[in-house]
Amino acid sequence: MRRLHAVRSFAVASVALVAALGAVPAADASPTRAAAYTCSPGYFCIYSGWNGGGTRCQWSQSKKANTADDCSFIRKGKKVLSVWNGTGHRVQYYTQTNYHNRVGSTPAGKGGNLQGNYQIRSFKPQ
Repeated sequence: MRRLHAVRSFAVASVALVAALGAVPAADASPTRAAAYTCSPGYFCIYSGWNGGGTRCQWSQSKKANTADDCSFIRKGKKVLSVWNGTGHRVQYYTQTNYHNRVGSTPAGKGGNLQGNYQIRSFKPQ
C-alpha cells in the first residue's frame, strides 16, 4: 500500500510540474522579441550570440560592402548568430563582400536568430 501511495504522489507532482511549465507565455520564449536586442532605431545590427547576445556591430548606413571593415567579431572569423533590422526597409545580406552570395533578408523592425553557420560580409536594402 505504501508503494502505491508513493507512485501516486510522484504522478501528482509530475502533473503539477508540467502544468507549471506549460503556463509560461509563448511570447517569453520568442527569440525575436525587440527587448532582447539592443539596436538603435535606424540601424542594422548583427550579433555574435543568439537572441541579440554576444558582441554587436551596427551600421546606420543603408548598405555596407564589407562588414569586416568595422566589425571586430567578423574580422576574427566568428559567425553571425542573430540580427536586428531597426531600419525603415528590408535588408538583404550576403556571405561575401560586395553583395555576392545572398543568404537572406530581414524586414524592417524585425530580427531573430540565424542558422549560425555563416558570416554576413555585406548588406544592402532590398
